[in-house]
Amino acid sequence: MSDTDLSILNELYDIIKDRKDNPVENSYVCSLLDHRKGIDKILEKIGEESIETILAVKSEDRDEIIYESSDLLFHLMVMFVEKGITLEEIAAELRKRRK
Repeated sequence: MSDTDLSILNELYDIIKDRKDNPVENSYVCSLLDHRKGIDKILEKIGEESIETILAVKSEDRDEIIYESSDLLFHLMVMFVEKGITLEEIAAELRKRRK
């Protein structure tokens, strides 16, 4: 069983949520959350990062897989915040599927 400390995910989620609640000028997160395209901009980024992750896997470049997967996870978390979905809800769903 892995004992990896994943608290960075909670920390990152909290930062994204704070940017939504307290916008900061020139913040990348705010530019996604307040984009004129709305949720479509966030979904475009998720699509882009998904493709880049797939290409990294296909190229068998381990460092690039980690880099692009991190981008994908980050943009998924922006979507979660935008839609009011918590990491606890995601974890609960994963636990439910494990049974």
